[in-house]
Amino acid sequence: METGEKAEKTKSQSGSVEKIRTSLFHRLLDKRMLLNPKEEMKFLLHRLIFIARISPELADKRDLGGYYEQLYQDLQRYYQGDGVTGLLLLYPSYILHIVESSNDVLFSVLRDLGHMQWQGHSALILEPRILVISHDIPNRLFQQWSYKVLSVPARRLAAAEQTESHEKLVSESLTMLMKLGVEMLKTPKRSKNSADSVLDKEPELIVPQDNIEQLLKNEALLTPLQYLDTYDCPINVVMDSDRVWPPYEHFLPIP
Repeated sequence: METGEKAEKTKSQSGSVEKIRTSLFHRLLDKRMLLNPKEEMKFLLHRLIFIARISPELADKRDLGGYYEQLYQDLQRYYQGDGVTGLLLLYPSYILHIVESSNDVLFSVLRDLGHMQWQGHSALILEPRILVISHDIPNRLFQQWSYKVLSVPARRLAAAEQTESHEKLVSESLTMLMKLGVEMLKTPKRSKNSADSVLDKEPELIVPQDNIEQLLKNEALLTPLQYLDTYDCPINVVMDSDRVWPPYEHFLPIP
């Protein structure tokens, strides 16, 4: 009997030791659980930022905001619990769209953009290009999804700005967007006019429309169809050496 009690005690002690011992991965999960117990543990968070040209046939830019509002409602019904946050900026001629959600939602948005590319000039937006896709980001920059119609005047770029590298334009644009997100986090969580108040207060955080025009000319930025083609491409690529018979090992000198 004493031996059995000793064994149970040892088993209990070892179990408690195993419970105490953990890894950095589990500590990070615990931290995410504390920050957002309802959402962050369900899926990894990703962020998509893309730019595009607004179709000249679109009479009211608010229709584009309504389109994405309906799209995200439909996606959240399908991917339950995968909340969508972000900001859609509607310029006179272009859009800049930030979307934060799960990988499934973001790829649904990309496939919708790819479908628009196939539609050609009849689509709501034209020539979309991906500015950046960030995977497994630690937290959201936006508390909800909203859109804002901007009436910023176009300005003529100086010669020095026209020759500015696309890498620098991307870096500057992303820096401005990150600062904008930080400012929007400071607004009340359920304020519907958070984008209006922040953009009116901090107009220098708005990426200039001319920058977007220059970035759309950068062929290094992938279109949604190019990105999806790469994503859907099989990884089991057949090497040229696999097509040779007999295998190259037969031609190696004998040691």
